[in-house]
Amino acid sequence: MPKKRSGGGLSPTQQAAKFLGVSVLAGAVMAGIALPAAGALGLAVKGSAQGFDDIPDNLKSPSLSQRTTILDSKGGQIATVYSRDRTVVDLKDISPYMQKAIVAIEDSRFYQHGAIDLKGVLRAVNQNAQNGGVAQGASTLTQQLVKNYFVEEAGDDPTKVAQATQQTIGRKIRELKYAIQLEEKLGKKKILENYLNITFFGEQAYGIEAASQRYFSKPAKKLNLQEAALLAGIVQSPSRYDPVNDEEEALKRRNTVLQRMAEVHDISQEQADAAKATKLGLHVSQPKNGCITAIKGASFFCKYVEKVFLSDPVFGKTKEERAKVWNQGGLTIRTTLDPQSQASIQASLKDHVYKSDKVAAAATLVEPGTGKILGMGQSKPYGYGKNETEYNYSVDYAMGGSNYGFPTGSTFKPFVAAAALEQGRPATQEYSSPNKMPYPSPVQTCGSKPWTNQANEQVPNESASEKGPYQLKEAMAKSVNTYFVQMISDIGLCPVMNQIDKLGVVQGNGDKLPEVPSIALGAKGISPLTMATAYAAFASRGMYCTPIAIESISQQVGEREKSLDVPKSTCSRAMSETTADTVNSLLSGVIDSGTGQQAGLADRDNAGKTGTTDSRKNAWFVGYTPNLSGAVWVGSATQQVQMTGIQIGGVWHDKVYGGQVPGPIWRDLMTGALEGKDAPSFNLVNIPDPVRDKGQDDDNRGRGRHGGRGNDNTTGNTIFGQSNGGVTFPTPSFSFPDGFIQGNTNSGNGNGNGGQR
Repeated sequence: MPKKRSGGGLSPTQQAAKFLGVSVLAGAVMAGIALPAAGALGLAVKGSAQGFDDIPDNLKSPSLSQRTTILDSKGGQIATVYSRDRTVVDLKDISPYMQKAIVAIEDSRFYQHGAIDLKGVLRAVNQNAQNGGVAQGASTLTQQLVKNYFVEEAGDDPTKVAQATQQTIGRKIRELKYAIQLEEKLGKKKILENYLNITFFGEQAYGIEAASQRYFSKPAKKLNLQEAALLAGIVQSPSRYDPVNDEEEALKRRNTVLQRMAEVHDISQEQADAAKATKLGLHVSQPKNGCITAIKGASFFCKYVEKVFLSDPVFGKTKEERAKVWNQGGLTIRTTLDPQSQASIQASLKDHVYKSDKVAAAATLVEPGTGKILGMGQSKPYGYGKNETEYNYSVDYAMGGSNYGFPTGSTFKPFVAAAALEQGRPATQEYSSPNKMPYPSPVQTCGSKPWTNQANEQVPNESASEKGPYQLKEAMAKSVNTYFVQMISDIGLCPVMNQIDKLGVVQGNGDKLPEVPSIALGAKGISPLTMATAYAAFASRGMYCTPIAIESISQQVGEREKSLDVPKSTCSRAMSETTADTVNSLLSGVIDSGTGQQAGLADRDNAGKTGTTDSRKNAWFVGYTPNLSGAVWVGSATQQVQMTGIQIGGVWHDKVYGGQVPGPIWRDLMTGALEGKDAPSFNLVNIPDPVRDKGQDDDNRGRGRHGGRGNDNTTGNTIFGQSNGGVTFPTPSFSFPDGFIQGNTNSGNGNGNGGQR
């Protein structure tokens, strides 16, 4: 506990006087030198002043907050973010003109006096007395540095800033004591270096390097005489002498600095006069702070990186600890973003969906086997204006996503197939698959209570001609709804829930998906990142890797650089290699018709699945090669737009399907992302076609949801099946209830109808 002085001890003013070795009056004035004489005693009474001997001996120099630089995987800069735009530089990297200018105008006797300039104090006392107020102060550069330390330590907390700058005797005494310590510990050159790095130069620029870049678009080491004089003059009042907003006032102040430099013989009068005759010569660079300035449409990925930092315990146990490190800055964050992939995403989205369209598109690319996010973008750019958004449609709500993800439609069906294969069902598994049927009941759940179809809910197929029996290969190709709900009835819901748990599939709000048979139809909202990462497990033969966005982080702390731990991808086996190979074979590229023709890649093995939800409010394509997985979503973030009779990207669509808009987006972005890269092959398995009696189900043959684009009535809806022709698509025969919201349950028992193909 610090000692408390009683009324019989020296007053704070007397302590200051004793400390300074001058009269009591001089000590009081010195302690409150910038104050009117009449107010000094009043402030001494109101302000709290610790006893001089009770002030801690060691002043802790704060780590200066600096800008953080976010890089792509190749080292290219994506964006800079900061709470204070500052880049700390050594004194040798600061123009000699700048060093002389700041000393001349702020503390011309800097190299002659100690921490306190007594001659300057007496001059200020005399000047203030003559003016009856504040004419000049007597703070040395060292004292100003201490004050800036207090302000820096306060951060952006207005209460702490007020305490750090309050005009009290107590603060002045602390400032003076610490100034003496700094003089003894650092020496003049280091004090000058620290001062030039910490002080505020206006226009969001902290420190001389940021100021030089802001006003003249050059490093501080290249500042000439008149430029240095301008910046030195700003320090006294950054708002009053702001050259961007008041050129005339800034010019007068600059010339005052030049004249002062001549008076103290830093430059000749001739040099000063020549410099005064020049214009300001500004070459202003606009502040580029934040993810909104990111290149190649990577703003959303940049914000995702920030969200990861602020939420992952690896960067601090508490939210406050993580925020402090982030705001401190000085970080160099190398991310997983592949510039080639990111550029390809943006180019494809721009070609296929306009930012002014009624709907939006989002795409995410993930590397199988590592979990690295290689690209992330969307058609509506990051911003706050018309046709812009701050919501990242590719990620979950907690990471900046919109609402709770988007219903996925039939892109969910491969998860059901994987669960059945893991349960030992053959790839030739057959079910009756009628055109329409009640949801099977009861269906076993993970708990003791089975799901029952109490409301006698029905599940239809999309076309009246779709009636079984079907085997898995054809059912997947045609995306037969009744087949997959029968499959869930056969194996139970628990294997499906366990399978998606292993694949990291959750709703966009972070909740588990409901344990109901309609899960097979993709009625719940899931993010594109989640879908791309889950499908990547098929590509990597059953190994699921959690998504990661950060490869490494270094932080500049004072004069040293340290590395920070970063989140690592956790890889685990989600299914057997045989199961993954079988799913790859089910979804693999036979690119001779239908959605395969619109979305498939001709030069490498690829596979995928489309999804189109009820009322066509969402359309998906999720596909992959052995070395890249990608998800594309098209729809309305508010789920209010039905994609019928709609123009998207300048192209008219009577009805939008997953293979019709998302499919080509996927094809083009994958083509660009994979250009020049290896083309490995899948380990495909042979799945025999069903043996049918002659003439059986002739109407259904060749009508998988991968029909070609022969005319406006033939379009695909499930990629890469093994069928032979196109099919006319009827309007979906069932719909979500009015008021359906992303991620909500569609009926009282949580079952509800899911998406289309």
